[in-house]
Amino acid sequence: MVDRTRGAALRRLAGLCVVAGLVLAGLLFPVAGGLGVVSNRAADAVRPISAQLLAGPAPGVTTVTAVDGTPIATLFEQYRIPVSWQEIPRTMQAAIVSIEDRGFFTEGALDPRAMLRAALHNAGGGSTQGASTITQQYVKNYLINVADADDPAAQQRDRSDTLARKVREAELAAAVSRQESKEQILTGYLNVVSFGNETYGLGAAARYYFGRPPETLTVAQSALLAGLVNNPSRFNPHESPGEALARRDTVIDAMVATKTLDPAQAAAAKAEPLGVKPPPPTPPDSCYAATPDAGFFCDYAVSYLERAGLTEHQIFSGGYTITTTLDPAVSRIAKQAVDQRVGGSRGVANPFVIIKPGPSSHDVVAMVSNRTFGTDAAAGQTGFNQPGDVSVPFGAGSIYKMFTTAAALQRGTARLDTPLPNPGAQCFPPPAGPGPCATIRNDGAYPDPIALRQALASSPNVAFTNLELRTGMDQVLSMATRLGMRETMSSNMHGGRPGPAPAGADNPATYTLPQDAFNRGNLAFTLGFTPFSPLELTNAGATLADHGRWCPPNPIKRVADAAGRPVPIAAPPCEQTVPPGLANTLMQGLGDDIKPGGTSAAAAQNAGWTRPTAAKTGTTQDNESVAFLAMTDGYAASSVIYADGPDPGTICATSPPTIGTGCSGAFGGTVAAPTFFTAFTRILAGRPDTPLPPADPAYARTR
Repeated sequence: MVDRTRGAALRRLAGLCVVAGLVLAGLLFPVAGGLGVVSNRAADAVRPISAQLLAGPAPGVTTVTAVDGTPIATLFEQYRIPVSWQEIPRTMQAAIVSIEDRGFFTEGALDPRAMLRAALHNAGGGSTQGASTITQQYVKNYLINVADADDPAAQQRDRSDTLARKVREAELAAAVSRQESKEQILTGYLNVVSFGNETYGLGAAARYYFGRPPETLTVAQSALLAGLVNNPSRFNPHESPGEALARRDTVIDAMVATKTLDPAQAAAAKAEPLGVKPPPPTPPDSCYAATPDAGFFCDYAVSYLERAGLTEHQIFSGGYTITTTLDPAVSRIAKQAVDQRVGGSRGVANPFVIIKPGPSSHDVVAMVSNRTFGTDAAAGQTGFNQPGDVSVPFGAGSIYKMFTTAAALQRGTARLDTPLPNPGAQCFPPPAGPGPCATIRNDGAYPDPIALRQALASSPNVAFTNLELRTGMDQVLSMATRLGMRETMSSNMHGGRPGPAPAGADNPATYTLPQDAFNRGNLAFTLGFTPFSPLELTNAGATLADHGRWCPPNPIKRVADAAGRPVPIAAPPCEQTVPPGLANTLMQGLGDDIKPGGTSAAAAQNAGWTRPTAAKTGTTQDNESVAFLAMTDGYAASSVIYADGPDPGTICATSPPTIGTGCSGAFGGTVAAPTFFTAFTRILAGRPDTPLPPADPAYARTR
């Protein structure tokens, strides 16, 4: 048995020596003997990859900023801040060379003796011994972290312990050493190597672990970072401080051995504590770590860019500067308003969106909620984009009556002064096909008939259901889409993409059909009971404020690549979806909501609000969702308050609003509107009033 074991070890030793010899032979005689095929394949790969090493940028950190350039978030797959040779301190140069490759500045790209020594040492089948120079490590790390960063299978091949990989890596190292100086190679290596904790390159590591630029690193700090690259997991100073400290001191001893540090300096460096910063509670690599008023906005900006043609990999690794349309002053005030009005109220959310339509786009300037964008539900965070997505399951209530009004004005069914039949209750036949009638009731006493303009301010249900059926469901549904509810109307009745219904679903059509198809038979559409996106509702208001011109809700001012060059963004073009006269007339018709008799008059009076404002409130049947949409002084905004917890129920008209039973239920004019008035009193402070556009007689007066 002993002889058999000894024989196996000798055969393994012989084999590994042959492998090491073949690697060296492959470098000197690439087509010699049986290595010819492997070496030729590796040589074929040298030219394109070595060119990448000279010119290809490593994955960088994308910075997302507000419109004024203030950073609001960083996005990355690899946290990397590139450094130049001049930014690498001598302490770091000495530390990394002393511990990784003492002959780096005087010897070639390969160390044949080390390669053979490693083969002999590893022959026993125990722990392995490396044989890589810094140039070889540069090549390997570049392949893994840059060239194949988005290809896990290729990364596995880059790490494989095969002859082909070793020959390829060695030939690449030799090619790079002929094309780059020692300074370039060491700089490149220190820009691509991993320092653990998703941190790549010296620039990022210096800031992550010590909160300082790399050129200011001390001896002890340089030694700690130089020691990390050998095994970032094992020597992680956050999780294994003892091992990290021992490894740091080993590097310091190596610096003494290479005479780049004298014993007294070494003793002083070893006396220092690790001194690393604690890790951040939220990894700063996504919109979850954005500033509190910008997380939802950041998430929407990323999804917008993806729809415009950029891939997630491009966005998170391109080193872009994404300048958004977020107005930091407006966004900060909006966030303060929702926190003041609703705060951390359990099970109640208040998404608040503000859009500023301009000459060529509808720029989103704020997207906030009393929630923050994150993963800690216990802290009131949510990973669901409440302001942007089709997120409100209970509907916008009577705000949807403006879609019925717009469709009626366009079709000629009514004008602003048209009297509408408005009994206290009426049983309506189904819009599509035979069936029993459904009774709709007004919530309170109203004139019968009632002029359309007065109905917009006071919001009787029966009058608008009559108007909806007379105008036609298809026209009303189409108008909602045209004015801005595009993602909303293409989603299903659960706010998701139409698709197969789950087994046992009571009404499969609520899953399989988009809203614009499902609601053809639902006369209650005008009462606003369907899921919707607050962002799209706000943009529908912006379409009216922009004289009937729809533009996509735009979060992007510009995108520049790492070199500062503009990155083109393909955005849908603006469309004139309704005539300007119609939009202006509807704005006039909505102008009475804040006046006496209007549903938000009391909230406006309490806030001292007198600015000309087109507005509409909404309240769902069980008070589980209330909303307020307003257009004033060049802005469109919506405030929505809804039950977002696992046990939704009636929202009580308390301060802050809560979920309860037997309470006085909230209304859009009493609970959602104050968020708007609180914010816009500050946003527009000192600015002169802007009158609403005049009504077009063709839509305002009955002929």
